[in-house]
Amino acid sequence: MPSATKKMKRRATGFRTAAIASAALSLTLALTGCTSLDTTAPSAVRAEAAAGAEAAGFGTVDCRRAKCIALTFDAGPSEHSARLLDILEDKQVPATFFLLGKRHIEKYPELVKRMAAEGHEVASHTWDHKILTSLDEDEIREELERPNEAIERLTGRRPTLMRPPQGRTDDTVHEICRDLGLSEVLWTVTAKDYTTNDSALIEKRVLEQAGRDGIILLHDIYDGTVPAVPGIIDALKERGYVFVTVPQLLAPGKAEPGKVYR
Repeated sequence: MPSATKKMKRRATGFRTAAIASAALSLTLALTGCTSLDTTAPSAVRAEAAAGAEAAGFGTVDCRRAKCIALTFDAGPSEHSARLLDILEDKQVPATFFLLGKRHIEKYPELVKRMAAEGHEVASHTWDHKILTSLDEDEIREELERPNEAIERLTGRRPTLMRPPQGRTDDTVHEICRDLGLSEVLWTVTAKDYTTNDSALIEKRVLEQAGRDGIILLHDIYDGTVPAVPGIIDALKERGYVFVTVPQLLAPGKAEPGKVYR
């Protein structure tokens, strides 16, 4: 018969396992902002598209055949964005920029224009990085409409994509996005570059997670991120990846307003 000590050890191990599982679930829910999140993969969008439709976006890449991956950058423009654009231009790589309005679009309007002019997808990361699931409907609408209007004034094109801060979203956010013609885009790869300025570590984290149809989340506002980008691009190209914008990743399909893509 098991001793009382062994029983207590097994019980403690069970409590620890349950606690870890609970913490993981809580983290998942915190990142999404809801108890269940229905997301659509790029491959599903492509599969549903009408046969014979032309691929859209940067260049002539067809992600139904090529091994595509998307670089995305949140929370810019910043003092690092010009250098990032130089790197992307030199390596002929398109990216998708989810821009903040306050202190970013306002401060660097010429960089917003340059992003659009050089073939990148310019999208929204809200006006002031407020957590949308904690706001009322009018506040959510304002957080989404203000950057759209600012980007349209600068580029002549209204954004169709949005990334919710911290990935937190819910049915109310979906409804308002649908009204505003916005699709939500999350990610499959994160370097957690907000936790480190070690460029080598940022590169390592991305390369460990990268896969076909991946959506890489980086932030060009942090000192360690932009220096990591050349190595990330070179290593993934060596693995046979082709870089595309998020819309091209979905082509010949298109993102549908009110839906979430990952």
